Amino acid sequence: MTERLDGRQDSPAATAGEPPTGPAETPRTRKRLGPSPAVAIAFLLPAALLLGIWVVYPIVYSIFRSLFDAAGTGFVGLGNYATIFSDQGMLTTIRNNLIWVVVAPIIVTTLGLIFAVLTERIRWATAFKLIVFMPMAVSLMAAGVIFRLVYEENPDKGLANAVLTTVSDTFSSSQGYPEARPREGDQSPVADEAGSVVTKQPVQSGQPVLIPIVGVKPDVLPSGAQPAKAATGPGLSGTVWFDFTPGGGGQSGAVDGTEKGLPGMTVEAVQQNGEVAATTTTAADGTFRFDGLADGTYTVRLPKDNFEASYNGLTWLGPTLITPAIIGAFVWVWAGFAMVLIAAGLAAIPRDSLEAARIDGATEWQVFRRITVPLLSPVLLVVFVTMIINTLKVFDLVFIIAPASVQPQANVVALEMWRVSFGGGNNQGLGSALAIFLLILVLPFMIMNIRRFRRGDS
Repeated sequence: MTERLDGRQDSPAATAGEPPTGPAETPRTRKRLGPSPAVAIAFLLPAALLLGIWVVYPIVYSIFRSLFDAAGTGFVGLGNYATIFSDQGMLTTIRNNLIWVVVAPIIVTTLGLIFAVLTERIRWATAFKLIVFMPMAVSLMAAGVIFRLVYEENPDKGLANAVLTTVSDTFSSSQGYPEARPREGDQSPVADEAGSVVTKQPVQSGQPVLIPIVGVKPDVLPSGAQPAKAATGPGLSGTVWFDFTPGGGGQSGAVDGTEKGLPGMTVEAVQQNGEVAATTTTAADGTFRFDGLADGTYTVRLPKDNFEASYNGLTWLGPTLITPAIIGAFVWVWAGFAMVLIAAGLAAIPRDSLEAARIDGATEWQVFRRITVPLLSPVLLVVFVTMIINTLKVFDLVFIIAPASVQPQANVVALEMWRVSFGGGNNQGLGSALAIFLLILVLPFMIMNIRRFRRGDS
């Protein structure tokens, strides 16, 4: 035994470094760290009650309600679920949802990746991000109202068709006069030939050509049309005019002072072998002239394109294009969200890897495809899965943008669930079945996202 400074003696075992003997520590005697379970339960109980009231109970009740008929009194079992996969309208709805799930997330993720990469290479990156992200500040209902106006068929109101018609008019100079036709009768100098208007007799340079046209609708007559004039001067020239005097009078086949010229018409000088020698366009007073045309005998022709309706864009809100049009609005709203997430992931990529690849001789495309995209794959997957969940739940855009006449062709599961239950169908049994069907579609992607978040935290 050894003597300590305090006068007491240690045992040989303690002196040899052996652990001191004494009562063993048990879980009951071990001191607890943190609050007791009762305190944790007290704090979690309100959230658990709200979760049960707002989430668990509605899900359980919807499952129960989906097993009954519209009145809720007759048990139908899985009959409502069978209706979902047998009714033609429901099948169209499921097909539209498949289109949404396949197309929209791919476009949003791709555009987000492109925008995120561009923000690292342009000078005004902050302003660009702000402009692209700005639609996220707009509610989906407001976005639906905006795009309902954008997709108006009238080019004077709808932005989409205004752009298309502007581009079309840039490359096409002819003015459309649907239902217009040459004046009939033996005295008329022109005739209808397979939709085109041609002169009955060949004409020569220096001989003015008169082409009277009737059947022009007042609403297609350009506001800039001036009173028709007889063409004069050298070369092959003529006049195309609306051979109609308001209020009556005038001479048929002759240019009167009150009759309007037809501007914007395409006029062709056709040789005897059928080849087009020259092309020109009528002026505001209907006159035309072929400059630089060699002397000879020609047939003057107004191609049939002149008598077709002018291009007024696409019917965006029609049955054919309604779903792609709404997907375009969805992309407009969510592309900024994808760009911000991907840009954050892009900023976390080690620059050493990119610079090493460039030093080894890799091109920018190879760096992007073989290094940037693989390193961004976790972020891209999160954005892609999030967009899938959002597309499965889309409701506002379809309800606002699609007119009532084409809503059956643009319908999705979320909207059909509302329509069947509260929008006039009054069949909450079928509506509950659609709600559970939608929940089953969303659950796998939610679980996938949660697992990926947990992997990222670990």
